[in-house]
Amino acid sequence: MEYLGIDLSCAIGSLRNGEFPAKDCLLPLISNILGYFLVAASMTVKLPQIMKIVDNKSVRGLSVVAFELEVVGYTISLGYCLHKKLPFSAFGEVVFLLIQALILVACIYYFSEPLSLTTWVKAVIYFAIAPTVIAGKIDPLVFEALHASKLLIFLSARIPQIWKNFRNKSTGQLSFLTCFMNFCGAMARVFTTIQANAPLSMLMGIVLALFTNGTIMTQILLYRSKGKEDKQV
Repeated sequence: MEYLGIDLSCAIGSLRNGEFPAKDCLLPLISNILGYFLVAASMTVKLPQIMKIVDNKSVRGLSVVAFELEVVGYTISLGYCLHKKLPFSAFGEVVFLLIQALILVACIYYFSEPLSLTTWVKAVIYFAIAPTVIAGKIDPLVFEALHASKLLIFLSARIPQIWKNFRNKSTGQLSFLTCFMNFCGAMARVFTTIQANAPLSMLMGIVLALFTNGTIMTQILLYRSKGKEDKQV
């Protein structure tokens, strides 16, 4: 008995016999179900950040480079997962995160007018190259190098934002809810990535995301409470 690539036969068989499913049966089942839950949850993970920007018509405190690099990282991740033919439950959220990240960058550009020529050039280059990367129509060795560089890309995407928060002692228009959902998603994805026997580079990327999102969450809480204390004084 299989639904959406999830084999339920071993679990149902054990329960019918009045037995608790064995570890070898239960862990992959939990991993697949959790994977699809993450895919579903990812459809809205960046919406709080997008809505906060649109509602306030401001991108104060946001690092444009950080969000641009995030788009690049998601693009490489999606192309690599498709190339490796991993199950959709192991990477499906990347599709929705990439779409939302593109919308988020568009919002940042819109509320950062006037746009420079450099910004337009970056956008044109991305949309010219991204389809080739996602389709996997590049040399396998180059693809592996790109995916290996993804760790550096995501780290480079977070550091400017973390540094900007530290320098300003404020997180501006950053959404705590989006950061919190990213953090929880990364925690769950560590488990599903191990169960899917995904490449070590993928696991390292997720652990890195867990650490950096946790740092930004801490900054939001720290500077928010500091701001309240300053107002009381």
